[in-house]
Amino acid sequence: MSEVELTPAQVEEMIARGPFNKWLGLRIQKVDKEGIELIATWREEWVVNPQRRYTHGGILAALIDLTADWSLVAHTGRGVPTIDLRVDYHRAAMPGDLIARGKIVKLGSQISVAEASVFDMEEKLLASGRGVYLTTPPA
Repeated sequence: MSEVELTPAQVEEMIARGPFNKWLGLRIQKVDKEGIELIATWREEWVVNPQRRYTHGGILAALIDLTADWSLVAHTGRGVPTIDLRVDYHRAAMPGDLIARGKIVKLGSQISVAEASVFDMEEKLLASGRGVYLTTPPA
């Protein structure tokens, strides 16, 4: 598989093309051979329980998937569909921006594996997971 190395600005431009990604308020902090780091800007719409004010787990799962996926996109230069995703929740995410870090576990010619973790701004681990992605080049 041919690899490309995209800059943080290039990745941010690509990721901003998706309306859902825009809605999440994603900002790329770092992209390098070690992985990717982004910030998701907290939104009131993420609240699942108004009395307890914690963030819906679907937002955390989406961040796991997006971050793992984009760690691969930063190396392939193109989208890589999710084949499988596993998410573990470690604690409730209270209101506030979220940090997501992802890295490639195995970069394959057809199937690749990447993992990601989501933290609050105090670096407390909220969720972690691993995804399997289709990295076969287009025909």
